[in-house]
Amino acid sequence: MTGMNNSLDNIIREQLIAAPEVVIVGHIRPDGDAVGSMLGLAHALRAKGKHVDCVLQDGMPAKYAFLPGAEEVLKTVPQPCGYLIVVDSSDIQRTGSVLDGIQAPDLVIDHHNTHDAFGKIDYVEPETEATALILAEKLPCWGFPITPDAATCLLAGLLSDTIGFRTGNTKPAALRAAADLMEKGADFHKVYLKTLSDKTLAEARYWGQGLSKIRQNGTIIWSTLTLHDRMKSNYQGNDDADLINILSAIQGPLMTILFVEQEGGKVKVSWRSVEGVDVSKLAREFGGGGHKAAAGADIEGNLQEIQNKVIISSEKYLKEIGLN
Repeated sequence: MTGMNNSLDNIIREQLIAAPEVVIVGHIRPDGDAVGSMLGLAHALRAKGKHVDCVLQDGMPAKYAFLPGAEEVLKTVPQPCGYLIVVDSSDIQRTGSVLDGIQAPDLVIDHHNTHDAFGKIDYVEPETEATALILAEKLPCWGFPITPDAATCLLAGLLSDTIGFRTGNTKPAALRAAADLMEKGADFHKVYLKTLSDKTLAEARYWGQGLSKIRQNGTIIWSTLTLHDRMKSNYQGNDDADLINILSAIQGPLMTILFVEQEGGKVKVSWRSVEGVDVSKLAREFGGGGHKAAAGADIEGNLQEIQNKVIISSEKYLKEIGLN
């Protein structure tokens, strides 16, 4: 059940109001939108007396520990599970293994154009910049207030997915929503710095490993972060520390790719592109998803082999659309 209309809004409102206990799950390697949407929704529900548990299989990223409620996030779904909500996940695999053996989510809220429905209700707005923005606009319609804590978390999600309103899909409504969240109590300056600017020494060293390995082939640039790079830098996360946003700011290339080696024989591949290049199609080819200008996939196999396959496919796609 997917869509955006008054009837669906009424169904969601009724279900949320009737649910005394709620569990909210975000995706693996959580970004700001997953974290901010999850915590923002939790604060709004708690304001109406709901008992809410938040779950991230990989735990809370250190950079988002400043958000109210971050210290209460669990790594497993409590049992028995109440009304189950998944946020910012385009498919069930993105949640990791925390939902294995558990009923289909009652509600999935997402904004990815590659979304594969996996909930009893899938509320998807692929043209909206962030799941946090969907919630900022819809929570009042569903009968739940945006408290100062909720506003802070939702602003973090919105800033994260738009990279501070720098993505090509940013529309006026996103900036108006940010102003509204500020009026509801969010500290824009603090959230912006914590979400987009502040970096640790370990993150800077990790970036250095990736920046030293930038390669270019025609209109594509790419780089790699290995498990050894992570260990050498003493970086504690399992993501790219937002290095992809630095690489994609380089002028000239039509496409940017970052390969991040994961434990267990997997590689996280992230694509970024200029307007007119739909990298979500490439991500789909490798079992992933995302948006036209920003997509990703988790691929099992050898790092070098995966690099070769992804770069060949990316070059082929650019040729097919007449840009390489």
